[in-house]
Amino acid sequence: MPLLEHLVELRKRLLWSAVAFALAFLLCYHFSQRIYLFLAQPLAHIMRQKGEQPHLIYTALYEAFFTYIKVAFFGASFLSFPVVATQAYMFVAPGLYRSEKRAFLPFLIATPILFFAGAALAYYFVFPFAWSFFLSFQTSSGNDQQLQIQLQAKVSEYLALVMKLIMAFGIAFELPVVLTLCAKVGLVNSAGLKKVRRYAYVGAFIAAAILTPPDVITQTGLAVPLIALYEISIITARLVEPKPVVDEET
Repeated sequence: MPLLEHLVELRKRLLWSAVAFALAFLLCYHFSQRIYLFLAQPLAHIMRQKGEQPHLIYTALYEAFFTYIKVAFFGASFLSFPVVATQAYMFVAPGLYRSEKRAFLPFLIATPILFFAGAALAYYFVFPFAWSFFLSFQTSSGNDQQLQIQLQAKVSEYLALVMKLIMAFGIAFELPVVLTLCAKVGLVNSAGLKKVRRYAYVGAFIAAAILTPPDVITQTGLAVPLIALYEISIITARLVEPKPVVDEET
């Protein structure tokens, strides 16, 4: 195709992606309060277990509104991703051979599945333990003379923490896709991944320390799955890496 036709095709794909995101944003904003309550459910559950009334606060008039805007943007990114990824694939697909299309399609399917798996691990496993740990620093006593330390979490700060952890776990779970794709094109191989295994383990804990709050629970909750995913990547890399050509003696 001429350059101008490529640009027209790119504009078409970007337009469809923008429309999909805009519609998803409007839908998510309509249900933004329910989405936020869903994200806050692990914290509310821990508060009830401790005999507290679940609550979050906001200290600026516009804080709750912009928090719901962020919730809608966050939800729209999830809902529109399949459409955006499909449009990107449709743009590059005409330039791929049939074998390349068959090789690329599994990675396109695995990417959202692994991302949602990481997000689910954070929500259903890490959040309950982490929130319970953070709430353990509260003090409550019937003695009025004792200083009371109580959590007054802001809606915007809680959402920022939740989004950061969900994105961190979701992106971290893309490790097998990245390494397998690199092995498919010959950039890495299973033998090389095994050789740097010990450094990868250290890197997993460093990445967890950077991407998560400074507490042992969330850092370990991310580092351990990263190590497991690295081991899975070694196996998948061995399956897809180009086989060495053996010269046959004649």
